[in-house]
Amino acid sequence: MDFMIKILLVEDDLDMLDLTAYVLRRERFVVMEASDGAAALRRWRADRPDLVVLDLGLPSLDGFEVLRRIRADDETPILVLTGRRDAQDILRVFNLGSDDFLAKPFEFKELIARIRAILRRVQTSPKENTEPRVEVDGLKLDPEAYEVAWRDAYVRLTPTEFRILYLLVTNAGHVVSANRLYTYVWGSEGGDANALRSHISHLRRKLETTGETPGTISSVPAIGYVYRKVAQPATVPVETTAIAPSAPSSKDDRVPTPTATAQVAPAASG
Repeated sequence: MDFMIKILLVEDDLDMLDLTAYVLRRERFVVMEASDGAAALRRWRADRPDLVVLDLGLPSLDGFEVLRRIRADDETPILVLTGRRDAQDILRVFNLGSDDFLAKPFEFKELIARIRAILRRVQTSPKENTEPRVEVDGLKLDPEAYEVAWRDAYVRLTPTEFRILYLLVTNAGHVVSANRLYTYVWGSEGGDANALRSHISHLRRKLETTGETPGTISSVPAIGYVYRKVAQPATVPVETTAIAPSAPSSKDDRVPTPTATAQVAPAASG
């Protein structure tokens, strides 16, 4: 239930911090507050919240560094708030592992809706709402651990990355529309195409490794994405360009174009 959900709210504007905390408590969330990056990390370690609402413009340590340090240790869901609208900043946020992004100024009702959508994605109770484990041609997906295994290699994904891959893999060979991905992953139709591309780009890079690959994720212009097993014939004409896992280049850091495809392969454990 919502009144048991703990949220760490990190905002350097004290008036905004007080107002946002009031709104969240009115929605029956338990709220912990921090007004700088160092305090945010201390509260996160001490309280282990269910979700972090993180502003980027922080003193002491900026939001990027707080996000990086939290994600290095844990998969706590993180919703980033910022007045920045630069595409590179948004891409960096998702590459560091943020689950969602909300630009300032925003409506509080949208903030609450995004928080609830993230919580729906990551909560594993009650158990009947948890997706079952699946295995597709040796590629194993564990929804409880947000873990993907291919032969002897394992990789941990963020909840958002895992749900994207899960939907694509369980519909292998079939095009999944962008709207279906938005609904399944974010809980509502219509979404940010750049955010989706950023998550898929990060997912591809995280899964890269040397050796054989279980399949590819391809974009289908104006429609969505498709996961294809190795040697599976294409059902939709899509340009395919495999990312060479053994020789990453600066191109790997760019947001994929609508016709880019990358090899999905297991990452080395650890």
